[in-house]
Amino acid sequence: MNIDTSVLSNVNGGGGNGLSARQSDELRESFMTLLITQLQNQDPLKPMENSEMTSQLAQINTVSGIEELNSTLEGITSQMDANQALQASGLIGKGVMVSGKDVLVEQDGDGNSYTTPFGIELAEPAANVKATIVGEGGQVIRVLDLGALDSGVQSFQWDGLNEQKESAASGRYSVQLEVTDAEGEKIESTPLQYAVVNSVTPNDRSGNVRLDLGAIYGQISLNDVKQIL
Repeated sequence: MNIDTSVLSNVNGGGGNGLSARQSDELRESFMTLLITQLQNQDPLKPMENSEMTSQLAQINTVSGIEELNSTLEGITSQMDANQALQASGLIGKGVMVSGKDVLVEQDGDGNSYTTPFGIELAEPAANVKATIVGEGGQVIRVLDLGALDSGVQSFQWDGLNEQKESAASGRYSVQLEVTDAEGEKIESTPLQYAVVNSVTPNDRSGNVRLDLGAIYGQISLNDVKQIL
């Protein structure tokens, strides 16, 4: 009497969500009933081999062990999700850098310009990096020479002035990056934009913590945050 391998597969997650607690209890009860019945009705001249009984007991122990392991893992996962949500809640009201090309400019009553940071993510060091600030109509507002940069994530601040050293009008601008190595070959890069975390959603259906960046940028996963400012 061997437990069907499909049963073990189900308990181990191979059949979807595995066995429920009720199904697992029923399986153990059925197994023990069948084993006792088998022992009571065995041929005295051909008793069950010790190795066979050990094998059958090992199978039911495997079922119980996997169930307990799955329960433990679920508890650990829940704890990790709770800790991640707690850490993410500390980002509310803080600025983060995420993938995007936007730079926002706002002028006060005295004509001073305030701009949001922009950034770049590089997989490898770059010998030359240029950032071109472009207006909504595609006109070049300012070209910034950022020089050589190491790999990783870095953020920068535009002073809000155009090429004529005049304050740019309030509004949304975009950043275009030109990144090359020492030989002048283009290097892959990711532009980053600034946003403020308004709220946190503990877990979505995929198990990720979601950050609300407001009406303009919507929601992103916590994993999409490249830098915290």
